[in-house]
Amino acid sequence: MKAIARRTARNAFTHRIDIRQHQLTADEPSEHGGDDDGPSPQELLAASLASCTAVTMEMYAKRKGWNIGPIEVQCEYTAADRGCLTNFKLTLRLPSDCTEEQVEKLRIIAAKCPVHRTLDGEVHFDERVELVQPVAAA
Repeated sequence: MKAIARRTARNAFTHRIDIRQHQLTADEPSEHGGDDDGPSPQELLAASLASCTAVTMEMYAKRKGWNIGPIEVQCEYTAADRGCLTNFKLTLRLPSDCTEEQVEKLRIIAAKCPVHRTLDGEVHFDERVELVQPVAAA
């Protein structure tokens, strides 16, 4: 999986993110010096966990043949200081007619989504710097 972020604003923090054939915009809120043209990278992390959790639960329900209808996952977190734990708060909103078994199984499977497992495990960063020629402004 690969994502590329490219700056699109001269004086702010707006970046276009290319993922396969898709494009997203990331920016910082105006109170942090951005133009607020898109969610912040931190908000995109919360969105990634919320959406992955929702998709994982829906895929599981489909495999089980459960027609549970629409679900909603809310993710909140505050970035921690380096070396400290980050606490994610997930709220799973399921239809009220789900059985106790469905609720319990979906709660368990929610914690097994790929983004959750990535955030829960140890992470290694392999960083490198490549110097490139600046592109002339048009």
